[in-house]
Amino acid sequence: MEKPRFLSSNDLEQIKIEFGTPSFVYDEKTLKENARSVLAFPNEFGLFARYAMKAAPTAAILRIFNMAGIGIDASSVHEVDRAIRSGYGTESISLSSQELSEEIKYFIHDGVKVNLCSLNQIHRFGTWLPNQRVGLRFNPGMGSGGTNRTNVGGPASSFGIWKEDLEEAKRLCGEYGLKVERIHTHIGSGSDPEVWKKVASMSLDIVRRFPNVQSLNLGGGYKVARMPDENATDLQEIGEPVKNLFIDFAKETGRKLKLEIEPGTFLLAHACSLVTHVQDITSTGKDGYRFLKLNAGMTEILRPSLYGAQHPIFIIPEAGQEKFRDYCPQVVVGHCCESGDLLTPASGDPEALAPRNLLRGEVGDFCVIESTGAYCSSMSAKNYNSFPEAAEILKKEDGSLSFIRKRQTFDQLIENEVVP
Repeated sequence: MEKPRFLSSNDLEQIKIEFGTPSFVYDEKTLKENARSVLAFPNEFGLFARYAMKAAPTAAILRIFNMAGIGIDASSVHEVDRAIRSGYGTESISLSSQELSEEIKYFIHDGVKVNLCSLNQIHRFGTWLPNQRVGLRFNPGMGSGGTNRTNVGGPASSFGIWKEDLEEAKRLCGEYGLKVERIHTHIGSGSDPEVWKKVASMSLDIVRRFPNVQSLNLGGGYKVARMPDENATDLQEIGEPVKNLFIDFAKETGRKLKLEIEPGTFLLAHACSLVTHVQDITSTGKDGYRFLKLNAGMTEILRPSLYGAQHPIFIIPEAGQEKFRDYCPQVVVGHCCESGDLLTPASGDPEALAPRNLLRGEVGDFCVIESTGAYCSSMSAKNYNSFPEAAEILKKEDGSLSFIRKRQTFDQLIENEVVP
């Protein structure tokens, strides 16, 4: 019988007794190994790696990466505040946000870096804080990703200043005395080295137009292989051609650019499993399906419902029971009163049922959903059907288990409601 990546039967029993389900369980060993891989990304003139904290912003995770020497890529002023409260120094934090709040003024004075992501943001920032050093995020016109929702470059993406608005961006920066020292691009969750090389080359063309730029941030979006038929990004394979482009750029211009990257999924995805229970079973007949109903769902993991994302799933009975079970096609669904609460959709099609050949599940079995570290606990249908938020647990390097976020209580769920 196939087994989860890092959770033993003893771990599952301890989780059931001490912490309850559903619970996200993060593996400290895997987090640290992934951090070391990121810090080994090929570069010639210096590398600064940032963690895209939107992937999973819990303080214990941030502290692990802070200790490893990885900075923070924040997507809102709230994430900036959260990173600081977890122990990050302001100089290690960079903000690239769809919503530029005026609160950023106070963080900028303390050393937080900002990448302005639209012409309007340049205008607003220049009005608030003229004569500052800034970064600009550009959409180079090309992207990569499994779906349009994971592709953050190209004409279908709203992220960044469109490449054809470069001269207007330069003019606005000049009007407000803003000195552009960083260029930022981001293509999405792709794994093709040729695409990365091409986007890096396009990004360097943008850098040529800004003589004071000292660093180029190529974003994150390194694809991980959650399923056996998926291709993962090899950081060394995509990094070497980019490194060579930086060397050629230095020979041509005399500028030795520092490289910045900001992975989220690569650092987190395989470092977490969602531990749930089968709480009900139903069948729709010989021409239908056998459904396993979990005590979790889109309130914990929205990716399958959102874009047909695939995650490994393991059914784990009590010790000794697995030998009495066979494998059969089953559809796994969540606990929400919502037809879209589906854990086994067809790949890329969140509306189509795709039964998995799993160990025949029975009520009370564990169901472990793997590779749930990135964009699951942080990107769920929070409190839908009034389900409280799941707990988060860290499996430490010594094998012990500890809460890093307690399960939300029902009182906490309704504490901000006001009856007029």
